[in-house]
Amino acid sequence: MNADYVIVGAGSAGCALAYRLSEAGHRVLVIEHGGTDMGPFIQMPAALSYPMNMSLYDWGYKSEPEQHLGGRELVCPRGKVIGGSSSINGMVYVRGHAGDYNHWAESGARGWSYADVLPYFKRMETWHDGGHGGDPDWRGTDGPLHISRGPRDNPLHDAFVEAGRQAGYPVTGDYNGQQQEGFGPMEMTVWKGRRWSAANAYLRPALKRDTCDVIRALARRIVIEEGRATGVEVERGGKVEVIRANREVIVSASSLNSPKLLMLSGIGPAAHLAEHGIDVVADRPGVGQNLQDHLEVYMQMACSQPITLYKYWNLLGKGLVGAQWLFTKTGLGASNQFESAAFIRSDKGVEYPDIQYHFLPMAVRYDGQAAAEGHGFQAHVGPMRSPSRGNVSLRSSDPKAAPKILFNYMSTEQDWEDFRKCIRLTREIFSQDAFKPFVKHEIQPGNELQSDDEIDSFIREHAESAYHPCGTCKMGAEDDPMAVVDPECRVIGVDGLRVADSSIFPRITNGNLNGPSIMTGEKAADHILGRRLPSSNAEPWFHPGWQAAQR
Repeated sequence: MNADYVIVGAGSAGCALAYRLSEAGHRVLVIEHGGTDMGPFIQMPAALSYPMNMSLYDWGYKSEPEQHLGGRELVCPRGKVIGGSSSINGMVYVRGHAGDYNHWAESGARGWSYADVLPYFKRMETWHDGGHGGDPDWRGTDGPLHISRGPRDNPLHDAFVEAGRQAGYPVTGDYNGQQQEGFGPMEMTVWKGRRWSAANAYLRPALKRDTCDVIRALARRIVIEEGRATGVEVERGGKVEVIRANREVIVSASSLNSPKLLMLSGIGPAAHLAEHGIDVVADRPGVGQNLQDHLEVYMQMACSQPITLYKYWNLLGKGLVGAQWLFTKTGLGASNQFESAAFIRSDKGVEYPDIQYHFLPMAVRYDGQAAAEGHGFQAHVGPMRSPSRGNVSLRSSDPKAAPKILFNYMSTEQDWEDFRKCIRLTREIFSQDAFKPFVKHEIQPGNELQSDDEIDSFIREHAESAYHPCGTCKMGAEDDPMAVVDPECRVIGVDGLRVADSSIFPRITNGNLNGPSIMTGEKAADHILGRRLPSSNAEPWFHPGWQAAQR
């Protein structure tokens, strides 16, 4: 078994790499531990809470007890399936803010500024605005990834945007266009009523070529000979074998599994590898460090009118929605139901948004448990740039053992200040006139929780991960001791080896990470092929009064 390029992981970045490298005529072999993504629970957008709770499709990882969240172990789903996490995620599509990528470039990831990445976002997209306005000049028209908007026909979606406007925030027709800041429609990776995962967008078309294949196996370690990666040792059907890479090995196994695989292969913090009896190939102290995520709470309001999705929250309702979707790919089943969004700044002096809202016309938990109150709606809210940093380390040298994951959430005073602001700003939005016809009362946290201490204890008990882990194989300058890959995605200190997925993000981007992860695969492919798209000179919007005003 051999190929020019061996890619570990058929996830968001890996599928994009397979598509671009095979398109250029190279032989590509993708290794994926999970199985097929063809079940209705994956393909039907509204069923999104199912696959991430199914061991068939999810690695089933949990964090270590998080000491600042009362010792809770938080679940961190990662897709173990064709398409990776793009097959089990909430399908929300966010590019990230221009300021995020400019920060990457300033911190050592040269060539990854917003001007550099915008052409790749445009190349990967086919954008459907659905008649809801937007910025066509900033968007792609013929890429593999279809981006659409929901019908937004529930009056609560408009109420949310109007309440933001009444509270003094900008309204934006396209947060993925020139202006992210403000309230407006949310976008999703859904096309013709189906989840448009990286598998549907990239891998299926790539597999139609003679030059691309996928095999189902567990990657055990990268084979490194005389300082060069030459293949991947895998286990399949109970047998261990080596798949040879004639040119390069590319690790796209996620921010949790990529550092694990590097460490199992002798690349990582030398002392930690020695603890597990692993010979050091490259002492890279940054492998597994710099772990970041978005944490959020669900602000839930009881609704005074029976217009929420709760009316379908019974066996008959779910059956009807499911049947309509199965036969026609239309109706409520064809949307992830996140159809309004907002990005705002928490304070004056914050240059670009650091708070994100997902609005949902139902009060429900991510694991599918509906609020006891019946009809309600909710906003998921949380800070975008937490200063807390965690790490991923080895539990043992056994490739089948789960990695040890500690996010170290809420470990700084800044985290708590930012979160309290999120809750108070959200209450203010829900108290605007636009919501007067709909708000009965606050379900969660509940009006009685007002002081800092009361809000803090609510956060400690109820904050959940938004499932955006990243940063564990940081991209940076070659002389940065904590960098794992250089700006070409090459692992520093090993030849013929790259990492390309959300683990290379120097700092977490605004919003959901699926879009940036796919962009990373697209751009990494060009680095490998020795080409690049010309930089953009488009000027993104920053609030002109950001230094003096919060809105």
